[in-house]
Amino acid sequence: VCKRNCKNNVIKKSNDSKKLAEKMSDFTGRKYTRQSVSNKISRSSLKYDEVEIIAKILDFKITIE
Repeated sequence: VCKRNCKNNVIKKSNDSKKLAEKMSDFTGRKYTRQSVSNKISRSSLKYDEVEIIAKILDFKITIE
């Protein structure tokens, strides 16, 4: 459930995975591409710190229930 909801919310909020990748690169100093971010989201292979970065960029709050 989270995978589908998280992916949909990220896609809706970011509107452009290339911009999200650029912001992640700026935020971390590591290189992220549109394809690498898209692949990580679709494969559910994001690291928790990457999820936190995306949440900060998109102004999301992470909650675990």
